[in-house]
Amino acid sequence: MKELYILMLSLHGLIRGNDMELGCDADTGGQVLYVVELARALARQPQVGKVDLLTRRIEDPSVSADYARLEETLGNNARIIRLQCGPRRYLRKESLWPYLDQLVDRALLFLRGQKRLPDVIHSHYADAGYVGMQLSQLLGIPQIHTGHSLGRSKQQRLLAQGRKPQALERQFSFYRRIATEEAVLQHASLVITSTPQESVEQYGLYTNYRPERAVVIPPGTDISRFSPPSRQKPVEVETADLIDRFLAHPRKPLVLTICRPEIRKNLGALVAAFGSSPKLHEQANLAIVAGNRDDIRQLDAAQNEVMTDLLLDIDRYDLWGKVALPKHHKPSDIAGFYRLAAQRRGVFINPALTEPFGLTLIEAAASGLPIIATEDGGPRDIVANCKNGILVNPSDTGAIAEAIEYALADPMRWRRWARDGVSGVKNHYTWEAHVRRYLHVLSRLLHQERKRIRRNLAIYQRQPRPLPLISHMLITDIDNTLLGDRAALRRLLAILRATPPNLGFGVATGRTLESAVKILKEWSVPLPDVLITAVGSEIYYGPELRPDLGWQNLIKYLWRRDAIENVLRKVPGLKLQAGENQREFKLSYNVDPEKMPPVAKIRALLREQNLSAHLIYSRQTYLDVLPLRASKGRAIRYLAYKWGLPLRAFLVAGDSGNDHEMLIGDTLGVIVANHSSELASLKGNEQIYFARSAYADGIAEGMAHYEFGTSIMETANAAQI
Repeated sequence: MKELYILMLSLHGLIRGNDMELGCDADTGGQVLYVVELARALARQPQVGKVDLLTRRIEDPSVSADYARLEETLGNNARIIRLQCGPRRYLRKESLWPYLDQLVDRALLFLRGQKRLPDVIHSHYADAGYVGMQLSQLLGIPQIHTGHSLGRSKQQRLLAQGRKPQALERQFSFYRRIATEEAVLQHASLVITSTPQESVEQYGLYTNYRPERAVVIPPGTDISRFSPPSRQKPVEVETADLIDRFLAHPRKPLVLTICRPEIRKNLGALVAAFGSSPKLHEQANLAIVAGNRDDIRQLDAAQNEVMTDLLLDIDRYDLWGKVALPKHHKPSDIAGFYRLAAQRRGVFINPALTEPFGLTLIEAAASGLPIIATEDGGPRDIVANCKNGILVNPSDTGAIAEAIEYALADPMRWRRWARDGVSGVKNHYTWEAHVRRYLHVLSRLLHQERKRIRRNLAIYQRQPRPLPLISHMLITDIDNTLLGDRAALRRLLAILRATPPNLGFGVATGRTLESAVKILKEWSVPLPDVLITAVGSEIYYGPELRPDLGWQNLIKYLWRRDAIENVLRKVPGLKLQAGENQREFKLSYNVDPEKMPPVAKIRALLREQNLSAHLIYSRQTYLDVLPLRASKGRAIRYLAYKWGLPLRAFLVAGDSGNDHEMLIGDTLGVIVANHSSELASLKGNEQIYFARSAYADGIAEGMAHYEFGTSIMETANAAQI
């Protein structure tokens, strides 16, 4: 068996191999640690030849230059790959969505440069899930997905707290996130969850979640970093000083929590519980390690609110000298904090309102520190496996206080919990156990899908290009873009005749091949080098109109045309177009927008029947139904990958909704002035130019804007042919 090549995707936060800045903001937490450690642990296995962890490149003076490095080694056979997408500056995860299609295109170019395609794509969180799904569908590679945190459960929790839906949508982009999560769950070959509770209660909120495609694999922890205090691993004086400088009596048992300053971490309830207990005032100290900060006023609004409320609550309960709230710490200090609390016979507490897993609980247990944890989510399994603490209702401050008092009350029980925690982690939560289970399920998945994978790999085998001289391509929609103004068309054709031979010309249209050739002939347009027809479900080359059979083989995946037609027959407002507009991989309908239900409902109706399709609604008049992998945009990306061209070598022009997908991403987009309102949302995208001219003049204007084969434009325009 060949060695595995695993491509991991984790896009947000600050990711590097050493001195991880965990807790520096809301996006740099447990997921960052998990993906780096997983990449390293997988690469250590003999059956794994290569692990690439792909993330976003960040060039921002406010963060370390490490995040601008294009490549970083994580050890033998593992590395971090950073690709540019969107602005160079650091962005929070909710701001990344507009730039993910660009990352898809740059990931394609990166993969084209590797010796072979990955065996599997493993995406982490919804943003990477979207990118992984696009790559998986285009390349035919199985996708594994780990959600880490899910939009539906977070949205429900915030709504229950009284937050307004419109404000939540502006802050968290829940609509797009949840829609993406549904699509990823429908497509992914395997979903990895951390706990049975996460699998049932959180993923169970999703329509497309199928338990038979999910497997529970608890994350691991590096037990070489986290261990009980001993003569060999004493608590460093510098680490203790970070806590003790706040405390009047530092030798008391230490109640420790480590988390980001987020509302869901429920730090206010912890301070209220501690502050309301005279016994805890007397017996213990509280340490809250909540990321790094220079000035609370410079934190983002949500973190600013949490930290300000913490200080107000500390003052309210008069906890000065009893609470430590360090401003700065190094990643290497984290293990020392656990050992310090264990040395002082304290306890670690995670009071979060919801906790998908609870990696800090594992780290504390490995350090010989008993735990108190929220009863919601992953901590249930951790306490059951490690038998080293108790669960508590995070909404009940009295119960939290009683739990801490109970944990500190009996020295014999404390020692038993400390021992059981260490052994429980070794038995259940090492990286070795995690990757052993991971590779077992991966091996089974690849065996099940081996025939389909072989067929897809054959499609992308390096073959002679049908158009070997072409290094750049102009691809345009036909109706209302290329055609519509005969004088403008003549001017554009004159420009194209004068461009060098390495600039190819293609069309991408909803028309069938026969209809496209006929209308181009009527308008005296020479036959293009490439014709992408039937809304991207067919590709043809050159004067012989040779079909691309590889594209047909790729898009037929999960396509059940007759079954889809039968289901859509009952949908009001849809009328099947004439027979000449129907193709093997396309169903086309005329639409009555007053009667047709929303496209999302039609998509859900198909899913209920276990049918997969790509729905394209344009000009409030037409609905095209294609295989899941087919579209004009994906056809262009298929050509780019197959020919080894970057997407920036393609200038694409369009005017309506069925051009949307080919305009976004890393292509150079041109939208002609006579465009439909469906494309107005693309304004502001740096790689989409809205022309002031209509029809073919708009295409020529876009070529001039991008300096795309336009060195002779002025001469051609002056000819006024």
